[in-house]
Amino acid sequence: MAELPEAMQLVDDLVGDQAGIWDVAGAVPDMVIRTLGAAGLLCPLVPTAFGGIGADSLWAGRFTAHLGSRCSSLRSVLTSQTMAAGMIERLGDEDQRRKHLSALCGGTLAAAAFSEPEAGSDLSAVTTRIRDEGTKVVVTGHKSWTTAACYADLLIVVGRTDDGAGAAVVVPVDTSGVTVQPVADPSGCRAAGHANLVFDEVILPADALLGGGGQPLSLLVTAALGYGRMSVAWGCVGILRACKAAAAQHARRREQFGVPLVEHQLVARHLAELLIAEQTATQACEHASRCLDAGSPDHVVATVLAKHVGATGAARGAAAAMQVLGSAGAQDGHVVARAYRDAKLMELIEGTNEICQLILARHVAGTAQEDR
Repeated sequence: MAELPEAMQLVDDLVGDQAGIWDVAGAVPDMVIRTLGAAGLLCPLVPTAFGGIGADSLWAGRFTAHLGSRCSSLRSVLTSQTMAAGMIERLGDEDQRRKHLSALCGGTLAAAAFSEPEAGSDLSAVTTRIRDEGTKVVVTGHKSWTTAACYADLLIVVGRTDDGAGAAVVVPVDTSGVTVQPVADPSGCRAAGHANLVFDEVILPADALLGGGGQPLSLLVTAALGYGRMSVAWGCVGILRACKAAAAQHARRREQFGVPLVEHQLVARHLAELLIAEQTATQACEHASRCLDAGSPDHVVATVLAKHVGATGAARGAAAAMQVLGSAGAQDGHVVARAYRDAKLMELIEGTNEICQLILARHVAGTAQEDR
């Protein structure tokens, strides 16, 4: 496994002070993304047997938090690649895993395509069709807000077979019938390469169908969302760390009424709340990662909890940091301005706040029933 400090240093060297510029421009340089990809750092959980670095969830999470503290858009690309790799590893056969996972750890970029115009939180409503015609597979449908699709070489597309079962297929973006339409002016993670996708009778070889298809749609959704939620949760830790650092620096340096802002109690309260949010999210993420690494059945609920705690904490924390910095943090591209916009998206993706709360409530109700 790669050394974590070295991986973090690579991020620092690649990002430098450019994240704000990328945010305003709406794009991360291809070289930056592919350098991280070629180092296996965009899908660090891939086992060494398939060309990955074989990181555990805790290592991957700490790396993700560092990347998220530097650039949430780049972290979003990592999340999408991690989801794509996770689906291939879980659903693909041996040949598919060896072929695609080694590529994803060597610089090839992938995006996981789930959401559709009428299927967001309710992914059981997907209408994209994946027809298995024996010697070929045909894909028809639309996907919306697919993160990193503008950078991707491969798309992992989830849909339904003719009999209503679930299926996932690997689609090269240069295949005839594939259209990638960049999302114009997204409010957050603006350089993450969000795109809407159209598949117009896209013809693929039979081995593009992961595991032969026919899996329950719920399995496909669970396989991807677990990876995505864990990655987003750790990314929110990164957002909070960036906001805490920026707010503390500004509060020490900026003077009002003859004293630094940090000496005004109501301003100091914001700093305390940022620390509380960052530490709470970190502890929730570490617990979830340890559950996952240990194979504990509690990892599903722990991951949902970490995602919810991280996302809500990041949104409130970014707002607190904006309050501390005032106009100094309101300039487009500034780390706090980016965090303020990016954090709100974290409350929407990989399970909205409401969906997370429903899952947690059902867990509580189920546990109470078992205890009776």
